[in-house]
Amino acid sequence: MKEQLDALCDDLKAKVIEWRRHLHANPELSFEEHQTGAFIASTLESFGGIEISRPSGTSVVGRLKGAQPGPVIAIRADFDALPITEATDLPFASKNSGVMHACGHDGHTAILLGAAAALSSLKDRIAGEIRFLFENGEEKPPGGAVGMVANGAMDGVDRVIGLHLWSPYETGVVQINARAVMAACDIFSIEVKGKGGHIGTPHTAVDPIAIGAQIVTNLQHLAAREVDPLHAAVVGVTEFYSGRSVGVIPATATISGGTNTFDPDVRDLIERRIGEVAKGLCAAHGASCDYKYTRIYDAVINDPETAAVMSAVAADLFGPDGIGELPPIMPGEDFSAFAHEAPACFVLLGAGNAAKGITAPHHDAAFNIDEDALAMGTRLFVHAAFALLEQTPTGGKG
Repeated sequence: MKEQLDALCDDLKAKVIEWRRHLHANPELSFEEHQTGAFIASTLESFGGIEISRPSGTSVVGRLKGAQPGPVIAIRADFDALPITEATDLPFASKNSGVMHACGHDGHTAILLGAAAALSSLKDRIAGEIRFLFENGEEKPPGGAVGMVANGAMDGVDRVIGLHLWSPYETGVVQINARAVMAACDIFSIEVKGKGGHIGTPHTAVDPIAIGAQIVTNLQHLAAREVDPLHAAVVGVTEFYSGRSVGVIPATATISGGTNTFDPDVRDLIERRIGEVAKGLCAAHGASCDYKYTRIYDAVINDPETAAVMSAVAADLFGPDGIGELPPIMPGEDFSAFAHEAPACFVLLGAGNAAKGITAPHHDAAFNIDEDALAMGTRLFVHAAFALLEQTPTGGKG
């Protein structure tokens, strides 16, 4: 069986690269991926034997029901792009001005299409169902996963898996963590309401810039001095807007940023304390503030049993040097919405290659992936699908 699966994946290598390049050249922004969704649906239809639905907006779900009953295994990929002007000079660079696949989602989608193509030809060997989840809008809160789940994409699913191509890691290694993978990510905004005035008579004004600067400085103490050092947390201010004239003290200042945490209690603490710090400093200087904290994506937490199956598959496919122990990382991912519905495993697949000059970070205008990683991803999904079908009892969450 292993040899047959490998042969199928090998035969699809060129096609997976072709799909990735087509997607890369034709990126679309979150929740606007109409052509991309249509391309995915028509490609799935061409394989035969896959039931296709569009549960929410531009998202696509394919259901491959085997010849025998069994568990339902879902595999997820995302396909939205970012508002970035590409600077790669690739022959298949973005044709859409100001829009770019700068996070690897084109590769994720091509990998899952490759897995669907291979698995659809083995329908008679499948005991259960393999569900292909193509998610729209992952980059834009609230993310596409929530809508897909609400509209039944995860109904009856017993396990769900996914991967993220990751340029900081060299191609050839699958990084897996048995528990914490990616942090919860939230956003906050603070509007400091002071009193405007002339810069020459500052005593008649309440300067929101001076107060805002103190808020920014004091927020740095939250992670450094109020969170247990054994619990990771990030509090970052990324926007500060105020004023339009060098001679005028403005009436308001707006401060925005984001947070990343794993522990729910730490998340609660950070949300509460940002507001307390901002309101306290404003009150101390005769100002007031409006504070808003929005929870975006929950932390991605793997199920240890599902992670163990994925680890065993990766070790068998790529050898002991082809699997690494992933430390928790702070960026967020809305795969967590799928993981709330069924035992899950999300892995990072190395897609950087210093020798080829593929070193740009994610969300950078020069971002690229090593296309050798695509074949690894296809093989991982195909082999993992069968392993999980064999080792999963039916009746999981969903």
